[in-house]
Amino acid sequence: MSRLLSAATVTFVGLSSKALLNSAFCSVTVNGLHILRAALESSARNNNQGVITVANHISTLDDPVTWGVLPAHYYLRERTTRWALGASDIMFTNPLFSTFFRLGQTLETFRGKGIHQHAVDFAIEQLNGGGWVHLYGEGKVNQPDTYTQDANGFARLPRFKWGVGRMVMESKTPPVIIPMWLTGFEQLMPEGRAFPYKYFPRPGAELTVTFGNPISTKTIRQGLQGWDSGLVSGSVDKDEDPKGWLVDEVQRRSERRHREAPEGTARAAEELSKVRARVTAIIHDAVENLGRSVSGKSLYTPRQN
Repeated sequence: MSRLLSAATVTFVGLSSKALLNSAFCSVTVNGLHILRAALESSARNNNQGVITVANHISTLDDPVTWGVLPAHYYLRERTTRWALGASDIMFTNPLFSTFFRLGQTLETFRGKGIHQHAVDFAIEQLNGGGWVHLYGEGKVNQPDTYTQDANGFARLPRFKWGVGRMVMESKTPPVIIPMWLTGFEQLMPEGRAFPYKYFPRPGAELTVTFGNPISTKTIRQGLQGWDSGLVSGSVDKDEDPKGWLVDEVQRRSERRHREAPEGTARAAEELSKVRARVTAIIHDAVENLGRSVSGKSLYTPRQN
């Protein structure tokens, strides 16, 4: 019964989002959808290769409205609908909301409990079964006018939470990692409006949803080597079946360097944490660079009058 209710919820929300995007209420431009479709329809998923999509987060309606760009038949299968992480203090505040979001394939995530919590564990399990997990790396809504700027006037996307790094590293098979960039959703649901208007979408928003090229395993390895060539180098032996495609190699190399030291185990854990942070930064930079290609140095696409 639970699976049927979940399927019905996902289908209803997906079709409702699609209807909204196809209405005169707002407009939407989609770029690179074929990239996501190729990943979701790949036969590699039958061999347990998961898919991770990572986007900027500029509105409370980013999810589920974004997924209205998908073909309608995608909403009919769990395989082609995402699992997402949702904040407990926002989405799971009462029994009705909790039931709705759980049925909608949203994993309750607790702020402050770090990356070793059930939602992240479950997401890794989904990836290891060839599932699709979607993340907003910042962990909260950050509208473009809140971005900081560097010394050269380039807006910077807030840093990502390390959970995405853990998911990538502890997947048994390297997942397909697709960066995304959203614009205009802050026009659809602006932050800071007074009650009751803050609960209603604003008409006339001009939205874009852009899917970038997948972040390759080679890109991640090169990023790690360029950061600290002594920490991670070479490649995983093809005959091995590690628990995580990257985490085991990091542990082996760290332990080999520090096994003589009394603090060897602690050092290995510390280095694993550093690599996790770096993997997260590589994904952050890919999303930010995609944003620059769409929205320029301000990471903001103003509304066209």
